[in-house]
Amino acid sequence: MAGKRRSKKRDAILELMRSSTTHPGAQWVYEKLKPEFPDLSLGTVYRNISLFRKEGLASFLGTVNGEERYDGITAPHPHVCCTRCGVIKDLDEALSGKLSQHLQMEIPGFTVDIRNTVFYGLCTTCRETAALGR
Repeated sequence: MAGKRRSKKRDAILELMRSSTTHPGAQWVYEKLKPEFPDLSLGTVYRNISLFRKEGLASFLGTVNGEERYDGITAPHPHVCCTRCGVIKDLDEALSGKLSQHLQMEIPGFTVDIRNTVFYGLCTTCRETAALGR
């Protein structure tokens, strides 16, 4: 984290984001770390996530069910997002490899630095629930 002083809270926030497969929002990070850091504030979590984004240590995936969601893994990889329950998952590695082959293209007059691919639909659980009429 160039130019920024390291702290236990900052390190814990980043580690939790990197180790999570939930693609968390700030509230989730706050709730998970609050027991370990009783003086942690939600504002501190938001400020650190913003810092991580500026430094390229985290990426913004989008707003899902009214909550901004992030990824601590910044290497380009596609995601799937359930439009009903809001779960976000990394796309299966084998499928992701096939997809990447199709998405690698030249765009005349433009150099792509960042690619954020998110597929939206219903997860298996929500699709089954919808089929039952719930």
